[in-house]
Amino acid sequence: MPGNPTGVVRVTVAQVAVTADHAANRRTVVDAFEVAEQAEANLLVLPEYASAYDPHGVGPEHAEPLDGPFVTLLRARAREHGVAAIAGVTLPGSDGVHAVNALVVVDGAGEIAGVYRKVHLYDAFGYQESDRLQPGPADAEPVTLRLGGLTFGVLTCYDLRFPESARRVVDAGADVLVYPAAWAAGPLKAEHWRTLLQARAIENTAVVLGVGMTGKGVTGRTLLAGPDGVVGLELGEEQAYRTVELDPASLAAVRKTNPSLANRRYTVVPAES
Repeated sequence: MPGNPTGVVRVTVAQVAVTADHAANRRTVVDAFEVAEQAEANLLVLPEYASAYDPHGVGPEHAEPLDGPFVTLLRARAREHGVAAIAGVTLPGSDGVHAVNALVVVDGAGEIAGVYRKVHLYDAFGYQESDRLQPGPADAEPVTLRLGGLTFGVLTCYDLRFPESARRVVDAGADVLVYPAAWAAGPLKAEHWRTLLQARAIENTAVVLGVGMTGKGVTGRTLLAGPDGVVGLELGEEQAYRTVELDPASLAAVRKTNPSLANRRYTVVPAES
């Protein structure tokens, strides 16, 4: 990173409310980039479903293509501010009946660096995402982004409950796992969110950043866990922006002390579709 020999990366998290109003959600993106630039961030992370959200379920009625208004704005603002971004977007499905829950990764030049299509649909706790959404392919290459001295890998929300997904992204070189989410509220759900984020950090000796949506039916509670599991940032349920610094030297020190990735005896192989 120019002017930053230590490779430290500044990340702004946007714990924001998202609605079914696409134009209002784009205004939220504009505001979030302003905050990120003022904080001198290198990366902005928005929640899952940042383009549009309905607590009763998101489907093709909210889908936009990659050249649609939301991603076009995301790219333009990233280029204008020189800030990379990760954001949830609903893409059209292949059958015209379902949509795809995706994360778009945009670099600081406004180019699309990758698109992750959510593999694990939330068919649990009384929800049935598969009624409206198509899953992404389990064997797709992990999506990563190099910033400064760190490689960021992306997964989303319900993927957090599947440790093999995180390990596969770490095997692709990720030092930081980013989980944008609209984590549903309910009994024990906030406790599960916190525990699982810390577990993914400890078992992968990776930094883990869960960025939650706030509002009706979701928990918020954005959290940063270091590679030793120590919580460095934890928000409540209200809308908030925060900026954190991630230092590759700290990550390297933990991995030297706890070389569990080097000591493991198993690999992760995607299940056949």
